[in-house]
Amino acid sequence: MKPWSQRYAVLVLFLLLSASAVAQNRAVRRLDLQDGDTLVFCGDSITHQCLYTQYVETYFYTRYPQRRITFHNASVGGDKVGDALSRFDIDIAPSKPKYVSILLGMNDGTYQNFKPEVFKTYETGMVELIENIQKLGATPIPMHPTMHDLRAREIVSRDGEVQERYKYYNSVLAFYGTWLQEHSRQQGLSFVNMFSRLNRITYQQRRQNPDFTLIKDAVHPDAPGQAVMAASLLDDVHANRLVSSLTVVRRGQSWQVRARNGEVSEVGEDDLPSFTFRANSLPWVVPQEALQGYRLFGAGGRLSAERLRVVGLPPGRYELKIDDQVVGSWYQGTLAGNIALHANRQTPQYQQALRVAMLNKERNEKVVHALRDHYRTLRDHYRQGLDKKDAQKFAQFLTTFKAKAAEFDAQSKEYEDKIYVANQPQPHRYQIVRAMKKAAK
Repeated sequence: MKPWSQRYAVLVLFLLLSASAVAQNRAVRRLDLQDGDTLVFCGDSITHQCLYTQYVETYFYTRYPQRRITFHNASVGGDKVGDALSRFDIDIAPSKPKYVSILLGMNDGTYQNFKPEVFKTYETGMVELIENIQKLGATPIPMHPTMHDLRAREIVSRDGEVQERYKYYNSVLAFYGTWLQEHSRQQGLSFVNMFSRLNRITYQQRRQNPDFTLIKDAVHPDAPGQAVMAASLLDDVHANRLVSSLTVVRRGQSWQVRARNGEVSEVGEDDLPSFTFRANSLPWVVPQEALQGYRLFGAGGRLSAERLRVVGLPPGRYELKIDDQVVGSWYQGTLAGNIALHANRQTPQYQQALRVAMLNKERNEKVVHALRDHYRTLRDHYRQGLDKKDAQKFAQFLTTFKAKAAEFDAQSKEYEDKIYVANQPQPHRYQIVRAMKKAAK
């Protein structure tokens, strides 16, 4: 058998050669969250940030507003696989999840060059964690650790010793993730490769700006990077890209309207089309600070398709009004193709989706993040071995801990109730009218 150093080098070389492309072993199992299901996010500080998890939650709130889906963030900053295992029966199992995503490894590599014994601890722990999730009857969704951006570290630190320490850490994470991908394949599990997307987008953008980064502190992706992560998760394990699709066609003297994922009513009989449409979904919208990553990934077109096509208009330029408000204007040839509405901030459905996104942002900032800070105290008790040193004292701590956690859960539930009021699609009146000619100055 080849020594560890050679095996490591071969695997790292393979992954770095393909890092700019999405992993060929695409996930074949789809994330199918139905009414009453729970998705748990297991991770470290990158998940504790409550950003990519928030954006994924918002996707489901807006794509399936009739399904009451529960989300539980089970991460603590600084976590390794062993920490997730120690809290498993308190932090993951009680949620009775259908799926558990796993984003661990950044801390497991211990921020140093590859060491076989360190990797072995990660490997053994990850296998056990996946098995424990499966014993719950849940489906694990392993995810490649995110990238370590050495260039970002170089920008903020000119310390040569520091640079040398972290020089190969992205390659270490590549090794960990490549092993996890292969293990997932052998187990027949879906796998999310955030690493490739973050690396590819970063290197593409550095062709224009050498200092571009999605990870300013080299470890924790900022909001744009987290949007890339959310889109990567959804792209790899969830296939529903459609918000709604409308096709308006002239047949003789009348207009016919066909809809996908929505209901059409009150079709007008005028020369130009008008109708009422209530979609079953809202577009997927992220907060302003995450938009850069959302756009760099192309998340709107790939994961939030909201299309309108109008065929049979006489030559000329036309405006689209929704609820009597102009949301854009196009020539008839463009309308006969397909216009995308998912990123049109003027539409009422976009504005409604944005309100949902901001409400969920508030929920995560005020409640979920604080809850995960609270779980840090539990993690620290386990790290110090207090559960074994003094079982009675630990039991007393646990009673107080769970009572406080229940308060946070109740606050989160209140936000969820508000979200499931705010996310219900409404009927809107669509009208195609001739664009007004601008007066000459």
